[in-house]
This record gives sequence, structure tokens and C-alpha cells, in this order.
Amino acid sequence: MRRMPTLQTEHLTIRPFTLDDHIPFHHISERCFGDGTHADDRVALEAARRMHTWRVLNEEMLARLDQPPYGERAIVLGQTDTLIGAIGIVPYIDAFNVIPSLLSGLGEHTRVPQATAEVGLFWAIDPAHQGQGYATEAARAIINYLFTNMGLGHVIATTEFDNHVSQAVMRKLGMQLHRNETGKPPWLQVVGLLARSS
Repeated sequence: MRRMPTLQTEHLTIRPFTLDDHIPFHHISERCFGDGTHADDRVALEAARRMHTWRVLNEEMLARLDQPPYGERAIVLGQTDTLIGAIGIVPYIDAFNVIPSLLSGLGEHTRVPQATAEVGLFWAIDPAHQGQGYATEAARAIINYLFTNMGLGHVIATTEFDNHVSQAVMRKLGMQLHRNETGKPPWLQVVGLLARSS
């Protein structure tokens, strides 16, 4: 089975989610992406429980199928064992030639957008723990694992024009940031690219 081990950094443990994480992670998700009005709603909690069950099973099933470790992992403070966020690896298949600096041999005059397969990162940190470098620390650990153990040549991350916090994390990681001037789709407005050093 291909399974990413638990990763330890100076301040963090990056580990698979467990079923017990579903309520704290639901509240983190609400603080990061929601308006907070549904944090304790029964229907929202049940939907979050189902999604979280899938999140946990995804880790197990991909490992059994000897697939890359796509999906979300828990970011936990090492000293207190407090769940503070998530980081994940996702497959991107998108038309990156909308960004001139990423054409990479596709040809500047290609009329049909050419999709390429990329491995991407995403992260979300509870607002109560933001601004302390935890997203960067977790992302560095995942990147090191992907470059060292999986032999990737580069990784990407994407975000919106106005998500300056994620762009700052990308810069701290050493990513080159590229703008999609079309602005569409929103998740592909800014692409951070980090190549493995030789």
C-alpha cells in the first residue's frame, strides 16, 4: 500500500484525519469558508459528518489501490494535539495555457486550451491560528515528502486574485506566482509553481 506517513515538523503533526475530527474540523471549515450561521445546525452537522467519513475512507481506499495520497490531512499543533486546519494534495487537470508564462511548449497560438495534469496543494488554517506560519510549515513538509519520496519535479497551488494570504504563503514557499488575466475560473486566477531544485 502507498500511504503517506504522519509528518512531524517543529510545531506541527500532519496526519490522516480520524472520525473523531469531524466536529472540530466542521467548525474550522465554517470559520474559514462559511458565515458561521450553520456551525451547530443539525442538518449541517450531519452533512459534515458524511463528508468527513468520506475524507477518512478516501485515505484508506487510495492506499489500498496503491494510488497517490490525494486528499486532506489534519494539521495538528504538536504540543497540544489541537486540530488547527487541513492541508491536501489534489490532482489538477486544467487549461494552464491561459497563463502565458506556463505555456511550456504548448505553443502560444494554440486555439484550443490544452489541459495538463498537475499535482496541487491546498491549505486551510483556523483563523484563530493564522499568522503564525503554520500553513507554510505544513506545506513545506508535504512538498518535501512529494519531492523526496514521490519524485515529483514540481507542485502548484492556485488561488483567487484577492486571496493575498494564500499568495503570501506561496511566496514563502518559494513559488513563482503567475496571473491568469482572464480571471476565469476563479480558482485559477493565480498559480504558484515550485520546481524541485536539482
